Amino acid sequence: MAQADDRQSKQSAGQQNDFRLSSDFESMMSLRNNAGSAGLRERAQDALYAGTPRRIIGNDDAVFDHNDPKIKEDIMKMIMQYLQDEGYFASMMTVQDEANVRVNENLRYRSQFKRIKTAIMDGEWAELEKLIQKTPLKDHQHFLYKFYKQQYLELIEQMEYQKAFTLLTKRLKPLEQLGNQHNEFKNLCYLLTCKCIHDAPFFKNWEGVAASREKLVEQFSSMLEIENNDSSVTRQEMQQHRLLHLLKQAVRYQIEFSRYHPKVLPNIPTLLEDYSCFVLPNAHRTTFCGHRSNVKCVDFIGEEGSMLVSGSSDNTVRVWNVEDGSCLRVLGDEDTDGGHTSRVWDVTSNATGDLVVSASGDSTIKVWNIRGTTNPACQMTLSGHEGDVYSAKYHQSSNYVVTGGYDKTLRLWDVRTGTLLRTFTGHKSSVSRVIFNPLGNLVISGSKDSTIKFWDLVSGVCVKTYNSHLGEVTCIEMNKDGSLLLSGSKDNSNRLWDVRGAKPMKRYKGHQNTSKHFVHAGFGPNESLIVGGSEDGLIYVWDATTEEVLQRLGNNSPSGHEDIAYRAIWNAHQSLLVSCSHDCTLKTWWYDEEQPLDPEDDF
Repeated sequence: MAQADDRQSKQSAGQQNDFRLSSDFESMMSLRNNAGSAGLRERAQDALYAGTPRRIIGNDDAVFDHNDPKIKEDIMKMIMQYLQDEGYFASMMTVQDEANVRVNENLRYRSQFKRIKTAIMDGEWAELEKLIQKTPLKDHQHFLYKFYKQQYLELIEQMEYQKAFTLLTKRLKPLEQLGNQHNEFKNLCYLLTCKCIHDAPFFKNWEGVAASREKLVEQFSSMLEIENNDSSVTRQEMQQHRLLHLLKQAVRYQIEFSRYHPKVLPNIPTLLEDYSCFVLPNAHRTTFCGHRSNVKCVDFIGEEGSMLVSGSSDNTVRVWNVEDGSCLRVLGDEDTDGGHTSRVWDVTSNATGDLVVSASGDSTIKVWNIRGTTNPACQMTLSGHEGDVYSAKYHQSSNYVVTGGYDKTLRLWDVRTGTLLRTFTGHKSSVSRVIFNPLGNLVISGSKDSTIKFWDLVSGVCVKTYNSHLGEVTCIEMNKDGSLLLSGSKDNSNRLWDVRGAKPMKRYKGHQNTSKHFVHAGFGPNESLIVGGSEDGLIYVWDATTEEVLQRLGNNSPSGHEDIAYRAIWNAHQSLLVSCSHDCTLKTWWYDEEQPLDPEDDF
């Protein structure tokens, strides 16, 4: 007992050392933090509510089939066009060879063809020789002969006999067998003794420099490897900079169809993620009523998030319309086959939003197909855990689900077949939360034993353990690129970890999380905010950088939760925050420019 107390005191002391700063440094940090939080409030005030996001076509696959070979070929053509436009010719050729996609050469080499034709008409022979070496021709040697012959005849016309003789011996002589007519090379040699090209009977029909250059241009076009008379190709010629054009269209779509519009048109800094106007939720929007007992869990369905799914201690799972708060489906009530017989601890959905998985206190995990029927039956039941199943999470591929529960284990399931693929053991107490990293090769778990563990998905080996929390870990979430991990525990703190360094970087305090089950926190808008529930019924919004509480949603408000707020989850596509509570309700939160942003106005 004494050793345990000593260990506890050492951990407390270490924790204080980790997060306590000198008074001078605290003052400096306070100034910087206040400036940073003020900047976030200013950014939030740039958002203008534009109404419900318009969604004309619900399923993107209805627009085109991305597995269609023609669509794939079009995409590869645009990629190769972009590489060519940027000067990455070798990369373009490599992509073409690997993809086995032939692009209209007139498009790929258009600028080069134009330069060659211009060089011929202007008589820039040195430049022309360089360009010809990089141009695909049906018979490269024949065109070289015609090119040198044209240059030679022009030198004779200009009476540059010495240069003509040099060109004849060094360039034309090696190619003399390529002459179009018998004894053509001998006639070229005879020109060196003539005062005019027309003095040679063989060239008496020569039309002059300009006309012969035009004829050479025609011969060049006819000798290209690509057929120029393909009308179908001509009709399908790509617009210049087609890929960039589509990307700009996509960004304009994202801005126009978002719930909030920027008051000033933004300069998009990256294309690696969808644009979303920065929003700082500050007001209640909709209350969802229908559950007959406390709501333990909630999540947006699919990436689009136009519906919500929630699980409750009334043993049911409910599907809701995000906009009007109406309940669309009840999974597991008396009218539904195969429902849960105990409280639902967690819910998750696949990326397309077709399937929902629920984890329950009846030791089972159920898979529901929510598309197409008003009251869908349970599609599959996964059994194997001993005791409550506290957490479930879909893999990015939508083929697998990982679960964790009271029996201290994690289990990986193939939800296509219902097969248990792997069991992960190593925690000393219940597993409260399980997730996948963004790459999908690791499973991360939080436990009541106060640790966070990283597991290799293939081998099942624990590759890393965090043990800095002083209380039970109730939640874990990872940012989009997998560099940061957010965790919450029953020591009244949420912590932000540097995954590479395996060290806590930030600690977010102010909320209550000590006694009730599984209060969760997660990343908010643009990952610059942290959002989370609390046992005092409020939804907390922190500045991720400064650790300052920016908002306490529901404080002294009749629209707030009346009891423990278990979770707060942000969806960028909907620009909404949703929370679930012990008061049997769910609530969405949004930005209302008529409401104050400074939390001090409310307290």
